[in-house]
Amino acid sequence: MKILGNRAFRWALLMIGLFAIIALTTMNVLSLYDLRSRMVEGEEERRVDQLDEINDTIRNQIIDPLRGISSIELETIENSIQHSGQLPDNINEVLMRSAASPFFKDIYFTPDGTDPCTEGSQVYRYDPVNNQIVPTDQYPKLVCDGVGIARTKTKIQLNDFNYRWNNNFEFDTHRSLNLGLINLNENSLIGILTLILNEQYIIEEVFPPYLKNYFGNSEESGVAVWIRDWTNDEILATNDPSVEFNFDIVDHRMRFSGSGFFDNWTLNLAFLESPVSAAYNATLVKNLFVLGFAMLFLTGSLIFMFVTAQRERRLAQTQANFLANVTHELKTPLAVMQAAGENISDGRVTEPKRLKQYGDHIYNESIRLKGMIEKLLDVARVDSGQNLAKAAPYSLHDLMTSYLEENRAYVEKKGFEVKFTSDHENTLCLVDKDHIETIISNLTENAIKYSRDEKIIEYQVSSDNKHVYMSITDHGIGIPKKEQKNIFKKFYRVENSDTTSSKIKGHGLGLSIVKNMVDLNKGSIEVKSNPGEGTTFIVRFPKLSQDSGQSHTSLDHNDNLK
Repeated sequence: MKILGNRAFRWALLMIGLFAIIALTTMNVLSLYDLRSRMVEGEEERRVDQLDEINDTIRNQIIDPLRGISSIELETIENSIQHSGQLPDNINEVLMRSAASPFFKDIYFTPDGTDPCTEGSQVYRYDPVNNQIVPTDQYPKLVCDGVGIARTKTKIQLNDFNYRWNNNFEFDTHRSLNLGLINLNENSLIGILTLILNEQYIIEEVFPPYLKNYFGNSEESGVAVWIRDWTNDEILATNDPSVEFNFDIVDHRMRFSGSGFFDNWTLNLAFLESPVSAAYNATLVKNLFVLGFAMLFLTGSLIFMFVTAQRERRLAQTQANFLANVTHELKTPLAVMQAAGENISDGRVTEPKRLKQYGDHIYNESIRLKGMIEKLLDVARVDSGQNLAKAAPYSLHDLMTSYLEENRAYVEKKGFEVKFTSDHENTLCLVDKDHIETIISNLTENAIKYSRDEKIIEYQVSSDNKHVYMSITDHGIGIPKKEQKNIFKKFYRVENSDTTSSKIKGHGLGLSIVKNMVDLNKGSIEVKSNPGEGTTFIVRFPKLSQDSGQSHTSLDHNDNLK
């Protein structure tokens, strides 16, 4: 229960760690995108505010000459015109300032009783040279339009008894500014000042500098701005003529505001990719890349540490089990040898036949004990890095033949039929003789342990142009495909219903020793197996050419190849 509890606790910590990494990464990504959105929105708001600023600035420049008129007593206008045919001096000063403004081309005054829309009507035109008004019946038609608009709206204002201003100005779109002059004492309209706007000057001299100063060209600011006459579908000005106007790319559209000020013209703004946005996007991509890499690194590190801890724990458990099993297996032959020796030394066994039996027991158990000790020593040498190859030119055919001559009786005693085929008796390879014997011995022991009814072990030696091969084949239970990549790991055993430790003794060391010794001799090993069809281990070593073989015939067996 404690082991299960510890395992659950480790898994819980892993899940919490992964969740924390994912949560922090998600929060950082969202923060980066939120910061980008705020930056883009702030930039867009700033550009829209600039449009409003242009709007207000131009409007203020147009009406600036008329400022101060609200503090002038206008009631004297009617008497001044009746007696002298001129406007009072204080009004003339306002008209003089207005005439000097490049925004106006001409100035007209229409008394309240005059209708400029009636043919032959007489109005007054301001003469800036003499600073006086001159009666005239030659005036543009837009005076009629402007007076009509201003007179109507001013009289509407006069109907509101709370209105306390002595003037009311109205724009006739982009054509004229019309100022209604009011007699507050009598709550009546005195007349209309009509200031004709210089449309060409506004379009050619006012708009372009403002657009350039505020927005530059589209490559610099990432913004395209057009001033458009929507009634005539005409572009009046733009900050970048290379960018063609298109309704589909316009992000913000606004009209000039205030009393019909340029009412037929609109300000159109399109947000292209600005250098600031492009730089931030590039930074965002870099940040996301670094963040993603950091997340993968942290996640990988956490999983690696978890898997490593799990593996180390399993290895420690396996080693503990191995030590317990080995201790038990070492005690068994020692106990048999001790019992047999005591019986012989006490004189209880005197018959020659029984003495031979006891001697055989002691001999066989000593051989078994020696094998286990040698295997443990092999593992120790591998772990300490002391297992060096003392290589010399040998024929695998001769080494295999020598092993079978010494061990055939042992294998056959286990009930196995031995088959050996070889057609390359004189082919040499550079190997350690003792290692080859250990490799063959371990693979043979495996074949014996994992065979069932068909007890045949086939040994074969062959070669090609570059390599010499030896293979050992059994007809046993086989190894599943998914397990084959792990069988050469130390302490690893295939656990299933046919190979459980309770049925087949073993510690998962034999094949790991084989793999290490094959590697030390510059060879390679592969396994071919299917469950229920047996297993073949194929060991391959580099082949010595004739010249190479001759050059190595005098090698000392102590030469190391590691």
